[in-house]
Amino acid sequence: MEHLELVKLMAQTLYDRKAYDILALDVRHLTVICEYMVIATGRNANQVKSLADAVDDKMAENAYALKRSEGGSDGKWIVLDYGDIMVHIFHQEERKYYNLERLWNDGTNAIDLGLAEDDDSAPAAETEG
Repeated sequence: MEHLELVKLMAQTLYDRKAYDILALDVRHLTVICEYMVIATGRNANQVKSLADAVDDKMAENAYALKRSEGGSDGKWIVLDYGDIMVHIFHQEERKYYNLERLWNDGTNAIDLGLAEDDDSAPAAETEG
């Protein structure tokens, strides 16, 4: 499976499990650390962990091994490193604070994921649960 297909598969997996504000970026021209980044938001720490597990399961089904993972213990920001593709799954406050889009979106490199996502569906504020 091509990297772009995997990126879209990851995004669909996140979408199917109710992640929101899902963004995929082609960063090949900006960095050597990876080719693509997928960024998504979960509603609470448990969902963030569940989303990371779902992505990792889907990647394993496609014979794509996880090289490294960080942040799984607290569920505020989990990074899944698949080498050419990095997945960042945030709790909403951390997503706003770190604002990775500011660093990696140059205005031309967002990937059309074809998701029927409504950005207004994000919760205003939710407690941990």
